[in-house]
Order: sequence, then structure tokens, then C-alpha cells
Amino acid sequence: MFIVNEDLAGGRADVEVTRRTGYSRSHVAAAMRSGAVSVNGEPAKPSRILEPGDRVVYAIDPPRILEVVAQAIPLDIVFEDETLLVVNKPAGMVTHPAHGAADSTLVNALLAHTGTLPGEPLRGGLIHRLDRDTSGLLVVAKTEAALTTLGRAMQKRYIEREYRGIVVGIPREPSGMIRGAIGRDPHNRLKYAIRADGKPAVTHFTLRTRLLDAAELTFRLETGRTHQIRVHLAALGYPIFNDPVYGKLDPRASLPGQALHAWHLAFKHPATKERLAFQADPPPAYVATLTALEP
Repeated sequence: MFIVNEDLAGGRADVEVTRRTGYSRSHVAAAMRSGAVSVNGEPAKPSRILEPGDRVVYAIDPPRILEVVAQAIPLDIVFEDETLLVVNKPAGMVTHPAHGAADSTLVNALLAHTGTLPGEPLRGGLIHRLDRDTSGLLVVAKTEAALTTLGRAMQKRYIEREYRGIVVGIPREPSGMIRGAIGRDPHNRLKYAIRADGKPAVTHFTLRTRLLDAAELTFRLETGRTHQIRVHLAALGYPIFNDPVYGKLDPRASLPGQALHAWHLAFKHPATKERLAFQADPPPAYVATLTALEP
């Protein structure tokens, strides 16, 4: 409990409670929406502006500590040796454990398959990630050396990644480049947006197939920001088909979410220096969506 003085007046309630508890702001905001914080005896929203003399009472449980457990979940392994593996992740699977998805993730399945993974436990072996409902290829390191080498290759943009995706509408140009820095959406912490203070992001696109008021495109990434393709295409006016966050769900799709698939991956093997290249066809639900949208 604390009383708001002149120095704290004008600030947001969630910001001050975050400072006092040491928890993340998202954890505090979620707790506040559940009624864990009151101001002058009334439940307070995270955006509540504090005034002098306000009596703030909070009782927030600490965030649950996540632990990664091995789970015997089937994996579609495209390539594997003693150094790394390439896996084709299904749509609907979260890449790594997080609050709200503590198990049944790709990392849980990988840990059961390999026994151990290098790096941070919650993201063991991961060089990059895919959104939950985006399917496709991921490279995973099995050794510390591979994790370091492939991580540097990703930072230097030496790893080639191409996606196939269906968008709403047909772009006027057959190809193009989208450049726009990406950061958290200030109005919705679950979304990202093009922002002047965001991290640089560049997406290249090429028209693959014209569909009925839609199109299939291929995307090549220069950067790997969270939700990058989805944010960039929505900003361009052609949101990814069936995207529940940056577009809207469409009854013609049987996909769990956005029609986006990481179909091509190429990189230099961290140990042998051999160039490896892999391709994975889109899943049946994606192909069925293409068929449903044929003109």
C-alpha cells in the first residue's frame, strides 16, 4: 500500500506498481485487470492516472516460474546430424514456453527428442522463431558452438528465409519492398506496429498467384522482427488472409490462424561449412485455402 504524493501524481497506476513490485508491466497489468489493485477502495485499470492523496493497495502474486519439461510430441524432422536439426513446425504449435503456453511447445518436443539443448532453457537451441499459427521450417542448434555460429549468421543476415502467404486483395505491383521499423503497438500490448522508434525491418515480396480478391505471395526477410510480415502487409493494405490480429478470420479457411508458411530455409552448416537448403510444402489446410480462393 502507498499514498500518492506530488512526485507520483500524474503517473499511471500500472507503471508505479510495476516499479514497486519489480514484476513485468504486462504481469502487473494483467493482475490489475483481475482486480488486484485498488485506488481509494475501487478497482483500478492499468491506465488509471494517479492523483495526490490517492490510496493505492495492491496484492499481486509473483509470476509463475516456467520450467521446460521434455514431452514426447511427434516432430516432422527434415534434416538432422550431431550438430543441428531442421524441423517443419505445424500451425497451432507455440515455438517455446511462455506464460499462457507453458507446455506442448516445439521446445518441449525437441527436448524429448534430443535430451539436451544449448542456450537459455526456455528457448533451447532456437536460432529463430515462428508465430504459433505460422507453419514451416526452423533450424535448431544441438551444440553450444552451433548455437553461437548460427546465431551470428542470423544477425548478419546470412540465413535465407522465404515464406509463402495468402493476402487479402491483389497488390498492384508484382513485387516490392516494405521498409518500416516495428515496435509494440502503444494501444495493444499483444500487437506490433510500424513505429518511428521501432527496430528496423525490411520485407521483400513477389506475386506468386492471383486468386479471387486475394493473392499468394512469397516473402523474403532481411530482418526477423516479431510479426514482421503480418505487420508490414497489413500496413500496405493487404493483410495476411485469416489473420485474427491484423486482419480478420474468414470462414473459407480451415486454418487455425493466418495463412503463412515458412517454406524455404538455407544456410551454411556451422561445422562443415557446406551450404544446406531445404523446402517444405505448405500444410493441407493452406493448400485447401488456395483451392477455395481459386478464381
